Amino acid sequence: MFVFITVLIILVSVVLGLAVLVQNSKGGGLVSGFSAPQQIMGVRKTTDFLEKLTWGLGIGLIVLCVAANFMLPGSTSQGQVKSSSIQEQIDNAALPASPQAPLPGADQAKPAQQPAQQPATPAK
Repeated sequence: MFVFITVLIILVSVVLGLAVLVQNSKGGGLVSGFSAPQQIMGVRKTTDFLEKLTWGLGIGLIVLCVAANFMLPGSTSQGQVKSSSIQEQIDNAALPASPQAPLPGADQAKPAQQPAQQPATPAK
């Protein structure tokens, strides 16, 4: 379903881009060729149609984007996104149950002593 919505988003975006490019910023655009007032699709009606088409496609694009967000692959029915496979590996990593047990006789061991420093002898 996500792929279908993504394809619809691409199609709506292309048609919206074409509808915007057909319009002229000053109101001419596609309608400049229709100058006869007795035509069914006269100048005013073409402009109204292109404006309504642009608004409709823009609203449709927003709705499709929101719908695609809810249907993202990997989302659960509660709307929470599943953790990534890396996060799952970290969570499932074998952690030691308890700190390592001390080695036998480790409590009897004394810290190593550093050798005593010899006083420096003056050079003759």
